[in-house]
Amino acid sequence: MEKTLAVIKPDGVNRRKTEMIISRFLQEGFEIAGMKMIKVDKNFISKHYPESMAKSIGEKAKSKGVKMEDPLKYGQEIVESLRDYLSEGPVIAIVLRGENAVQRAREIVGFTDPTMAKKGTIRGDHGQDSFEKANAEKRSVRNLVHVSENAGDAQREISLWFKKNEIFD
Repeated sequence: MEKTLAVIKPDGVNRRKTEMIISRFLQEGFEIAGMKMIKVDKNFISKHYPESMAKSIGEKAKSKGVKMEDPLKYGQEIVESLRDYLSEGPVIAIVLRGENAVQRAREIVGFTDPTMAKKGTIRGDHGQDSFEKANAEKRSVRNLVHVSENAGDAQREISLWFKKNEIFD
């Protein structure tokens, strides 16, 4: 069985969406292999969102039509915004276990921009932010929950957020 990481972000915790998000994963057949609520600092979250992500974030945004002069600079601003955002309040980190966990979790959560996410997904039904608003304010989009993008990221992120003895096998 595959494992992936889900992090309920400060807006999800503050808007009291935690129970709904966890219930949704459980209804879809996931098992919880680890869970904790923590307040992360910028030093920790910099390991989750390293500077090396900046260029790919900028290039991805440019390919989606975001107007910018320099993708690296844009990506650096977004990475810094993500760090600020995730360190502004408590988050809930969860190790989810299930068949094809990474892909299924991404389908359940939905597209990054809640206004563009399909209805029936967590972000599509409960999100309230948009790329347009975030870009105008030069910040990352606030979208309730993070899930790992691929199996490699899932392993890296789980080992960052959890010690081995905090995960049930």
